Amino acid sequence: MAAKLVLDLHEIYNKGEEIDRALDRIMDEAEAKKATLVEIIPGKGSGQLKKRVLRYLDRKDVRARYHRVEKDSKNFGRIFVHFRWKR
Repeated sequence: MAAKLVLDLHEIYNKGEEIDRALDRIMDEAEAKKATLVEIIPGKGSGQLKKRVLRYLDRKDVRARYHRVEKDSKNFGRIFVHFRWKR
């Protein structure tokens, strides 16, 4: 069964290290559960948190862990991270 995980960053939007730890945790959990999709919710705000999340996802070590990133065209405050697992 394909799992979807959700990470809502509203509570920790201004806590830099905590944001990185939360992102690391959700990536680890996605790998452990073989999730096909992680939805990250940085919220709308000024866009700074979304930029931070996208910078994190663009790191070479992190990029190697997922298949692709999709910005929700209908909701500026959501990012989807897609995973592809070999069976």
